[in-house]
Amino acid sequence: MILTILISANVVKFENGGFVASADLLLHPLRLRIVQAFLGERELTTAELGAELDDVPTASLYRHVGLLVDAGVLAVASERKVRGAAERRYRLVVEAASADPAGMSADDHRRAFATFVAALLADFDRYLDRVGETPDPVEDGVGYRQAGLWLDEEEFAALLADLREVVAARRALAPREGRRRRILSTVLMPGDRATS
Repeated sequence: MILTILISANVVKFENGGFVASADLLLHPLRLRIVQAFLGERELTTAELGAELDDVPTASLYRHVGLLVDAGVLAVASERKVRGAAERRYRLVVEAASADPAGMSADDHRRAFATFVAALLADFDRYLDRVGETPDPVEDGVGYRQAGLWLDEEEFAALLADLREVVAARRALAPREGRRRRILSTVLMPGDRATS
């Protein structure tokens, strides 16, 4: 399953009895980064997550991971004792981080899309900060493009099916030496209804 960062305004009940709107929960910039860190069926400890999000204060990271665990977005995958303390490995619960966009209002969609685009910009800024003054997007496998396609509804459905198949085949690949986790972000939008 591909994570869809589209969050409805449904209410999530926390195990402690509190409630929060899922849009408020997941459309927070730091919590969205935490969710993205788990993409690719990863399991991470809070310390490993902190090493990846090294610009985030530890106390903030623990607080936001706790919120995501309480809301069921992150689950404990395993636990072990380390120097007398419990070290937990977390995994993403994709179903809890995804929602059916059909119930979202236009404003919900605007907010979700703005957050998505802001997260992409922040990810790209972090990439540029890592590589310094001489980025090499071709060598690094970084790309951003747009293409205009003329498709009827059946052809569009076939394109989506093809994309799902291509991505699913690669999602089945496990981490190993020589493989690097890559983030694929897609945006599909209809153009105008002109026929030429």
